[in-house]
Amino acid sequence: MSVNPTQPEAAPSAARSDSLRIGDVARLLGTTPRTIRYYEEIGLLPEAPARPSGQHRLYTQTEVERIREVMRLKHLLGVSLEELKTLLTAEEARAEVRAQLRRDDVDPGRRRELLTQALGHIDRQLELVRHRASELAKLEHELSETRKRARRKIRGLDAAEEGTFPPSEEMTPL
Repeated sequence: MSVNPTQPEAAPSAARSDSLRIGDVARLLGTTPRTIRYYEEIGLLPEAPARPSGQHRLYTQTEVERIREVMRLKHLLGVSLEELKTLLTAEEARAEVRAQLRRDDVDPGRRRELLTQALGHIDRQLELVRHRASELAKLEHELSETRKRARRKIRGLDAAEEGTFPPSEEMTPL
């Protein structure tokens, strides 16, 4: 029987069978175990549950999905880890509010209070996303302007070669 080192070891119990070791999670998500540990250390991921000495930390599917989401948002938004932590904290708070709002016994006054809390969390998230979008829009504008200048210079060089246009701009930097 051959053993594939990229596959997680078979777990002795059903509860462990769908859990993965940190190296397996890292390979699955295209990151490193060190990154995953660091995310746990700074609070982007929940702390590892207590386990007997010598046993490996196992990650559930829910935890793997959380790591995947952290990485997706980090990549998508290009934010610092502190900004990402703020974004995720607000998302967790919104999830708690949603859970409370799903209950049937929430009176209208409390429902209004919860919805107001949710708005505050959403506003914090939107502020971060809008800031990133603004920075990206500035970069897009700069690149577009540089592209226009480069195209004008190429047209000027082409015209100068043909003798139809004085080459006035071709020496200016982009």
